[in-house]
Amino acid sequence: MLIVGEKINTTLKGVDGIIAGRNASALQDLAKKQIEAGADMVDVNVGTRVKTESEDMQWAIRTIQEVIDKPLCIDSPNPEVLEAGLKVHKGKPLINSTTAEKERLQRILPLVKKYDFRIVALTMDDTGIPEDAEKRYTIAGKLIESLVREGMKLEDIYIDPLVRPISTDCSVGKVVLDAIEKISISFEEVHLICGLSNISFGLPRRGLLNRVFLSMAIERGLDAAIIDPLDKQVMSTIFAARALVGKDEFCTDYLSAFRQGKL
Repeated sequence: MLIVGEKINTTLKGVDGIIAGRNASALQDLAKKQIEAGADMVDVNVGTRVKTESEDMQWAIRTIQEVIDKPLCIDSPNPEVLEAGLKVHKGKPLINSTTAEKERLQRILPLVKKYDFRIVALTMDDTGIPEDAEKRYTIAGKLIESLVREGMKLEDIYIDPLVRPISTDCSVGKVVLDAIEKISISFEEVHLICGLSNISFGLPRRGLLNRVFLSMAIERGLDAAIIDPLDKQVMSTIFAARALVGKDEFCTDYLSAFRQGKL
């Protein structure tokens, strides 16, 4: 399962100051801690710094990759910022994200032929975020078709069915779970990813809701998540859920995590 560390995001306390002040050691420390905790890659989101986002993204990527021999997730809704990150990234990154919105998708597709990357594709189009699983599945199919037509490999596509808060609509959790299952069955080589914490927004004991939802999503086919890897309870849930649904042969990962004190 791909774990993307979410802690380098300028919406989070202290991170904007690190980026603005070009505090390389603090940024590198934040990246290293996430990798050491079990993240496979680190998300880099400097989106609140609109006027200097491209410049900040390039500085952050170069700085992190001085000490981390791992790919990064270049996170921005702006295709120009994504390309700026792609130009300086070493290796094969994940870019987050595109949608089926016509203008946004058309600005992303040319990058497929210019750079080698993996991509997060969100199940929304020009009409917005669908209310039901079937429409999200349909949009996912269109996104996959468009990306593959430009040369993207199926295994490099990560579909995000867009988790929304159950505090505003109690049905949205089930909608996402149903969409994950349907997409994973129809497109076996494609990955399913989500930003976990949205599900619990506005409710008490958010960690509890996040962990239960995560385990349910893994059972349905989720195989990647953008999370806080420093949260041992979330990481423990991943190891336990994968073992329980038969995705950890001989419970190797679970036992290894236990021996390393990660549970």
